[in-house]
Parts: sequence; C-alpha cells; structure tokens
Amino acid sequence: METTNKARIIAFYLPQFHPIPENDMWWGKGFTEWTNVAKAKPLFKGHYQPKIPADLGFYDLRMTEAREAQARLAQESGIEGFCYWRYWFGKGKELLESPFKEVLESGKPNFPFCIGWANHSWSSKTWEKGTSKVSDVMLMEQTYIESEYVDHFYELLPAFKDHRYITVDGKPLFVVFDPMAIPDASVFINTWQDLAVKNGLQGIHFVGIMSNLSGFKYDDNKEKHYYAVSATEPASARYQQVLDLGFDAVNSRGLFRAELKVKGRFQKYIREVLKRVFKYDALNIFKYKDIIKYLFVPEDSWENVYPTLLPNWDRSARSGRKANIYHNSTPHLFRRHLEQAIDLIKDKEPEHRILFLMSWNEWAEGNYVEPDLKFGRQYLDVIKETL
Repeated sequence: METTNKARIIAFYLPQFHPIPENDMWWGKGFTEWTNVAKAKPLFKGHYQPKIPADLGFYDLRMTEAREAQARLAQESGIEGFCYWRYWFGKGKELLESPFKEVLESGKPNFPFCIGWANHSWSSKTWEKGTSKVSDVMLMEQTYIESEYVDHFYELLPAFKDHRYITVDGKPLFVVFDPMAIPDASVFINTWQDLAVKNGLQGIHFVGIMSNLSGFKYDDNKEKHYYAVSATEPASARYQQVLDLGFDAVNSRGLFRAELKVKGRFQKYIREVLKRVFKYDALNIFKYKDIIKYLFVPEDSWENVYPTLLPNWDRSARSGRKANIYHNSTPHLFRRHLEQAIDLIKDKEPEHRILFLMSWNEWAEGNYVEPDLKFGRQYLDVIKETL
C-alpha cells in the first residue's frame, strides 16, 4: 500500500466497551471498561482523573453508529486504520469478538483495519491489575494447540481477504502481543504462511511486539519473570529474538527503558523495599515530558521495526496506587513526540513507515486519543497537522 504521508499510523483498538456474559459473571452485571473509568479518582494534586469522554460519550460498541463515528474521527485525523485486539484463547474460545465480527460482516465502517492477537491469559486482575481487591485467579487461560492453528487461520481468512484489510508489501498485517509466549512460534508462522499462499494471498506480514528493554525472561513453564536490567543495554538483541522466530517485523515498546532512564534502578529498588517490607505503595509518577525523551532507541530506525506512539499513560483507573502514572501529557508534548517518531522513520521505504499508536481507546489505561473533556480533539488535531 503506497502512501504519501510521512507515516502510516495504525491505532490499537480495544473492543471491550460492551457487556459480555463472562464479564457479567466475573465483575458484575453490565461491567465494561467504562466501569473503571468512571470511578477513577485523583491520587495527588493536579492528577487528571477521572478522564471523561467528550464527542463520543460513554459509547457501546454494539452500536453501529458508535463504530462509524470512531472511524470518521480517525480518518479525518490521518490515521490509516485500526488494529482490533482479538482475544482468541484456543480450544475454540474467544471473548469480546462481536464488535469486529459486525465490522467485518456489515462492511461498516468502510475504514482500514488489521488484527492483533492479544495472546495472554485473563485473570481476576486483568481489568484491575495491581489491585488488592481480589486474589489473582485464572479466569481464561491462553493455550497453544498446534492442531488448532489451521482452524484459527481459516476463521480469520475472510478478514484477510477483505478489501479494507491493511497490508504491508502486499501481505495482510497480523500483530502478536507476546511473540515469545508461543511455544512453537516458527511452526505457527510457517503454517499460516503456507495456508495464506494456498488461499491466494502473498503471505502474512507478522509483527511481534517487544520491549526495547524487555527486562523479563520465561522459565520452563512459560511463566514470565521480570529482572533488573541496565537502561543502556542495546535493543538489537531483543528485536532479533522476535525476528529469529520468523516474524517479519517488530513493534517496539519503550516504556520500561524510559522509566529506568528517568528514575534509575535505585529508585525502583527503594520502591520495591517500601512495598514488600513496609507494605507501602508509593505512587509511581513520571513526567510525560521526561518519558518521551527515552521511548525510542536507534534500532527503531531499522527497516523492519515499527515504533510505538504513546499519547499518554495512566493505569490508575484500573490499578489505583499501584499504577505507573505519566503525568501532564499535553497535545503540545505529544506533537514533539510524534515529530521525533517521524524523523526516526523518514528514511524507510514508504510501506514500512509504520507507527503503532497506543492506543485509540484504552481509557482505563489513560491511553487514548479519542476526544475527552479536557483536551477535546487536540491530540487528533496534532496527528492531522503533523502528517
């Protein structure tokens, strides 16, 4: 897909804003992400909470009108399309699937899209991670069954063949949230590549998400464990891990490195001591203007690395005092961040000038560009003006 824009901005899209029986059972009747958003409270002076939607209101994604209005706003701002998160757990089980299925089957909105596989389990802390309200109980486990890879592919084939589907080098773009968690990633990828060609596609353009300073490793049971790392460690080895599995590209994330650069390992250590020894949750506050200095690394200019745009970040609606909070994000600072990202990718082939926007509508993570009561459409205006 040729583009004359400075960047191809693809926005991650959370389909959680509608009730489902499972969330009713686990969290209470009618629960959606709005439940956490509306009950959020400021934790310190000047803390922007709660974050209240403006133009689109507290929408319900079962409504065609809501999805059409979102697409219009995104298209007007210059965003190329949405990357819909898909929660497919294996054994034929998926959750939050109905908004995208309606988009696919109805043909509306007529706005480009791709799919991201959110391949992580759901626990009783999934939507309130870090809180002490509930114990951490497995609700829906992510499984990987090689015999189901074919079924998984054919379930998505109608989407891959849809004229709206976003492509890179002529191939449908497919994002995997946690590429290292797939026990046989090369088998999964090779199976899908073969099936894609057999079904008239040129292949699949696989993109794996990876922190540019991951700070974790998997044990023999595929459990993720975090460890202390140096913020000066190069990102090349992290990215290469994903590419070596057979992925075509990496969507890079820089939050962990940026936090280490801003506060240092010593402050992180002190915070852990306060929490574990004294049972005191010190607020973990970062200035957004400091964070955006360190989100990118030189390796993000690789042809097959697609950096992440981060307009804001504040998970306190879900996690309360345990959240990492990026304070005082503004459209002006976001413009600076976007300009840095565009400069980073300017020498790439037009097809590969991809920036993943995290996110279109992750409201309870304080991570969105949809209009709110404080800034209106200003974040979207920044995208439009900069492109």
